[in-house]
Amino acid sequence: MPLITPDDTWALLAVLLSAAAFGFWAEQYTRWGARVSGVIVAIASTFALSNLNVIPVTAPVYDIVWGYVVPLAIPLLLFKADLRRIVREAGPTLVAFGCGAVGTVLGTLLAFALVPLPDDGWRLAGIFASTFIGGSVNYAGAAEALGLRSGDLLTAGVAADNLVMTLYFLVLFTLPSVAALRRWYPERHAAGAPAAVTADATDPITVPSMMTSLAIAAVCCGLGYTVASAFGWDGGGILLLTAVAVAAATTLPSRLGRLGGAQELGTVMMQLFFATIGASANIAVVARTGPSLFVFAAVILSVHLLFLLVAGAVLRLDLAEIVVASNANAGGPTTAAAMATARGWHGLVIPAILCGTLGYATATFVGVALGSRLGP
Repeated sequence: MPLITPDDTWALLAVLLSAAAFGFWAEQYTRWGARVSGVIVAIASTFALSNLNVIPVTAPVYDIVWGYVVPLAIPLLLFKADLRRIVREAGPTLVAFGCGAVGTVLGTLLAFALVPLPDDGWRLAGIFASTFIGGSVNYAGAAEALGLRSGDLLTAGVAADNLVMTLYFLVLFTLPSVAALRRWYPERHAAGAPAAVTADATDPITVPSMMTSLAIAAVCCGLGYTVASAFGWDGGGILLLTAVAVAAATTLPSRLGRLGGAQELGTVMMQLFFATIGASANIAVVARTGPSLFVFAAVILSVHLLFLLVAGAVLRLDLAEIVVASNANAGGPTTAAAMATARGWHGLVIPAILCGTLGYATATFVGVALGSRLGP
């Protein structure tokens, strides 16, 4: 028996929240934490505790995180997903983002054909497709919708995802400096050019704003799971609540998009989810499946980038638009906006955020559809 038993819910919750908080702290205040990301720190912390037999591999509190915390986090992260604004303002970057999504689907199909995976490989394919179309927020949604709760595979997948993405972001930062590549693309975004659109303001984080955010998120979850249950659609609740949240954000952008604290609450909940993944993993399985998942992810991103570069040259897209859109596909709005800012492409900061948000809203649907198509 582990030191903390599965039915010791409060002690386990304290461990999970402590690991999540440690991940945030390490990413914010340490050089090594910023390098590996707070997500990996949180996963590694609970992974170590689990394999040292301090905490159990399975427990009711883990199911609570999966069944309630993850679904509640997704609408909170989608309150800015106004589809009309994304189409209106993202421009050529949106075209590049769409090409990148197609490249990810093609890469997933090729990787699934070439790389041997465990029995749940089709589920992993759908999850990776979701992640590389719209960022890691979709990892949880796709895993829930496809019915994969194996901590071993999910932990190995997160580790492979983060390692490959770290290397991939280095490639993306380097591409605009390759003179032989630049001549194939027009240059519309000079470094230092001012942004054409200013970011929306967000209301201050207050207790009423946070409670309103949680209430709306709960309504989205209630509607999604109730309808899915009524129609007997297993795994459909997460997809329906995503659709409800996006519809609400598009219908009421000035209300939901300004709610203070929604993004922060959603981010905290997702960090708790990643800590739970680490707790339910077995070191032997992770070591056995990790290398194959690394190759699997590398093939997907290689095809994604190659397709995007070719499509960008044909469509006469700026190389800056291409790499920012690719970053939005793989990392989401935060990393894409950070890249645009770091490179001095200030006019691409808002398109990066908008495209990344679109990925949050749509990637789970694409990944689940693809995974189901590849399944038995």
